[in-house]
Amino acid sequence: MPDRASAPRVAAIVGPYSSGKTTLMESILLATEAIHRKGTVVDHSTVGDASPEARDREMTVEVNIAQTTYLNGAWTFLDCPGSVEFLQDTFNALAVCDVAVVVCEPDPARAVMLTPMLQFLDSRGIPHMIFINKMENAESSVRAMIEALQLVSARPLVAREIPIREEGKVVGYVDVVSERAYRYQEGQPSALIQIPEALTDRESSQRQDLLEHLADFDDTLLETLLSDVVPPKEDIYQSLARDLSEDLVVPVFFGSAVQDNGIRRLLKALRHEAPTLDETRTRLGLEGQDPIVQVFRTRHAEHVGKLSIARVWSGGLRDGQALGGEKVTGLFTFPAGQQTKGTEVPAGTIVGIGRLESVTTGALINAEMVADPSPRLGPLFALALRTRKQGDDVKLTASLAKLCEEDPSLSVDMNADTGELLLWGQGDIHLQVALARLSRQFHVDVDASRPQVPYKETIRGSVDQQGRFKRQTGGHGQFGDVHLTLRPQPRGAGFVFHDTITGGVVPRQYIPAVEYGVNEYLSRGPLGFPVVDLSVTLTDGSYHVVDSSEQAFRSAAQLAMREGMPKCDPVLLEPILSVEISVPTEATSRAQRALTTRRGQILGFMPKEGWTGWDVVQGYLPQAEMHDLIVELRSATMGVGTFSWTFDHLQELVGRQADDVVEARKAFLAA
Repeated sequence: MPDRASAPRVAAIVGPYSSGKTTLMESILLATEAIHRKGTVVDHSTVGDASPEARDREMTVEVNIAQTTYLNGAWTFLDCPGSVEFLQDTFNALAVCDVAVVVCEPDPARAVMLTPMLQFLDSRGIPHMIFINKMENAESSVRAMIEALQLVSARPLVAREIPIREEGKVVGYVDVVSERAYRYQEGQPSALIQIPEALTDRESSQRQDLLEHLADFDDTLLETLLSDVVPPKEDIYQSLARDLSEDLVVPVFFGSAVQDNGIRRLLKALRHEAPTLDETRTRLGLEGQDPIVQVFRTRHAEHVGKLSIARVWSGGLRDGQALGGEKVTGLFTFPAGQQTKGTEVPAGTIVGIGRLESVTTGALINAEMVADPSPRLGPLFALALRTRKQGDDVKLTASLAKLCEEDPSLSVDMNADTGELLLWGQGDIHLQVALARLSRQFHVDVDASRPQVPYKETIRGSVDQQGRFKRQTGGHGQFGDVHLTLRPQPRGAGFVFHDTITGGVVPRQYIPAVEYGVNEYLSRGPLGFPVVDLSVTLTDGSYHVVDSSEQAFRSAAQLAMREGMPKCDPVLLEPILSVEISVPTEATSRAQRALTTRRGQILGFMPKEGWTGWDVVQGYLPQAEMHDLIVELRSATMGVGTFSWTFDHLQELVGRQADDVVEARKAFLAA
């Protein structure tokens, strides 16, 4: 077996919002003597969640980094956000960890909240353990919780402990591998005790279950069990470490981060069974010229500049060294969450690297840029931004680019139809945190509002319309005369311009000006929106040898369009999105209802591939109804429901709703 303390290792602490991840990391730092006094989330005194945005909301909104040592092994713990709105940060951190500790509450009804995380870990083969937290408040049995978790896990769960209860409270545990019992002691390591007689049979049965799970992946162990021979404990630990490294089984532990119960047991499991740096590199297939470094987070700080936080996969790293075609300017480590400058770090370390200006979050680099393997979450929620201070537009654009570099699940879009600057993210809280950072870090204050819907308009009728522009101002005048035929096009066919001019009634050099004038008008039709799906044909006209010009024919074309379009039965078009809603099966009917109550059309639903107990509802949804769909879905699914979308087509909108949209547009343009 490899020496598991030979190189620094990284554990990501993940799990649903409010499961107690930040408190768990605080307990780990206390147990490893990295800190001497334990902080609390309520008092805003924890090592993690130190940013104003996290403390204002009493929730993790970014990855917290803390380094410590345990039994001569160097560890970095990454306390990851639990809210689904900040999953991008969590996914980025998981890309550089050796093992993940999945934290959950002891409530079987909330086990579904772990589905997205467990599915992500299993689909990528990331080794992980489960820590059932808050056992001081447990109303259900550990066995019931494991059964509920098994329904949402693709890997077999193996219980490593049996709770010892007195008067309904968990006061200790029995380790089913070492076959030893321990009683929790406040502020101290657990005390070794005799296994309670009432738990002897259960311990034996649970130990046999564990061995049978391990034997599924170990022929030697299987032969030992079939021969009714008790395997040596060392063989069991080696099998556990091997199966965990290969993501074949998921060990389950329990305890209380608030009361520091079960923390040292979890640490011992990490120390002796979590994959080594070499095993993780093998899993990820990392090869190439040293050093190999992967950036999983980016920070921009005033007066300091850009800091790329990365894991050094191989070769070590020195200050001043060339990396990715740039020079490393400053190395930083994070003992107990504090940022400390250093000069050199070994392979395996999480390190902050100064001024790698061209390196993006997720980049895997060595002597040259290699790849960006991290997944990107699609946009779900948008706000339209407008600076409060005149002249801040350029500053806003540059600051938003830095925010998007820090968090790749943010994106910025300038909507060509509405002229709005849109900030897209994973939900309202996600964007509110981003705007708070925009103000605090970059000193740009904005007003945010619901984005306008990019409606279009088209025509249902045809018309032949003359446009005659004549102006005499002294000297040369202006004259242009055109005859245009306006006809509707099939939906999605777009705009086409033709001419059937013969005999030079409109000189060839003026025809492009006519098309230009038509195009200018199409940016705002009679209903106030961009015009699509029509054809315009220049059929006739006249000119003046002296007074005609490109500008005159451009104005004549606009005049013909302005007078002809209202005669063509203009109609409003609203954008329709193709959506796929992913929810637990018990919430499928609510997802369907969310579509239909928003004027959507259900196309069907099916089981979600690779997700046990989940469905995908497919349908069409007007973009006007999309804005807070994610809020409703998460409210109906304990925060785990989501959707993806793409633009599909434009559809006519008539009646009262269309009238309201047109009136609102007129008021907007008048303002």
